[in-house]
Amino acid sequence: MASLQQRTGDLALLCCLLLLPTALHGADIPLGSTLSPGSKSASWSSSNNTFSLSFIPSPASPSLFVAAITYAGGVPVWSVGAGAAVDSRGSLRLTSDGNLQLVNGAGAVLWSSNTGGRGVVAAAVEESGNLVLKNNSTATLWKFTSGMKLTSGPYAFAVDKSSGNLTLTWTSGASDTVTYFNKGYNNTASFTGNTKPTLTIESNGLVLMTNGSRRTASQTNVVAYSSNYGESGDMLRFLRLDGDGNLRAYSAARGSGAAVEQWSAVADQCQVFGYCGDMGVCSYNGTAPVCGCPSRNFELADASNPRNGCKRKVDLANCPGNSTMLQLDNTQFLTYPPEIAVEQFFVGITACRLNCLSAGSCVASTALSDGSGLCWLKVSNFVSAYQSPALPSTSFVKVCFPAMPNPPPSLSH
Repeated sequence: MASLQQRTGDLALLCCLLLLPTALHGADIPLGSTLSPGSKSASWSSSNNTFSLSFIPSPASPSLFVAAITYAGGVPVWSVGAGAAVDSRGSLRLTSDGNLQLVNGAGAVLWSSNTGGRGVVAAAVEESGNLVLKNNSTATLWKFTSGMKLTSGPYAFAVDKSSGNLTLTWTSGASDTVTYFNKGYNNTASFTGNTKPTLTIESNGLVLMTNGSRRTASQTNVVAYSSNYGESGDMLRFLRLDGDGNLRAYSAARGSGAAVEQWSAVADQCQVFGYCGDMGVCSYNGTAPVCGCPSRNFELADASNPRNGCKRKVDLANCPGNSTMLQLDNTQFLTYPPEIAVEQFFVGITACRLNCLSAGSCVASTALSDGSGLCWLKVSNFVSAYQSPALPSTSFVKVCFPAMPNPPPSLSH
């Protein structure tokens, strides 16, 4: 079932698509059933209405719809088909041969469970939040473990099989992948041999890494304590990879209609690669991350969504004169594996600027200025920047002459 998980977007770790035997709780959804966004009352629900599968407005485009499992009160937990959106004529259908398909208004299949001909006799939404396809074979229990991925747009979360590390990656196209979070929690537990590191969230709010089915102290590590650790009540706890590239733990009181963040894997959102798009600069307006452009030599690629990055007003190949390096104080062009292996050098700040200026493939550079002597020369097709008064780094971005710095923050409003 790992392949099914790889195609599921904004997916909470407690939820999944399963093949199970027919003896299950919850109302059966017979073969041939169809769910569409046409009616607000149209949903497939668990026996006690704790979870429902229905079409909800797409977060990216409210005029479109995504098929999502929601917790009582309307809290979205996970969506079908990597969050693929359909118009009002789209549907989610359980075909006569047992295939669950997401179909757009033109009839094209956007996602499929690929379970046709495998003996599926019905579907059901369980009180656990799982969407299950039922057959007459032995139960296949699902956990989020090594080899599986959660995806949300260009972002993916996985548990590394060999180390038990939690990893977050950004991917563009077929080959460009950046790992911006790779953290191990296996100081005591052993993840060797044939065991499978498994991530779970407990009812008390503990996020745990376990060694497969073994739950002894030596086989368990605490990843995080939720902010409301130990609190009880009629609530749902779940982990979700959000569209901003961060993995978070949430809790939602039954009927509240809102989920409250209790922990995030990346504490500093601006350190999520690509958060502000190509050539975008992430900074903070108080506690909220905001996106902007490096200088007035750039403009937003999409004025309606600053997270879509920036573009040069004049491409470097079309400079009417020379190119130059514009200085950005307290700024880093984020550099993570595997890019760091080919973009990191030991040179001073002046050489860091001039080496990029003279290299045709270099578009920006960062002198860390933290005593390490490191310089990052950015030759990537996609660059992501972070600006903060707390960063000692000085960066440079290649632009057509003349360089036009952004006005000071106090003068830009």
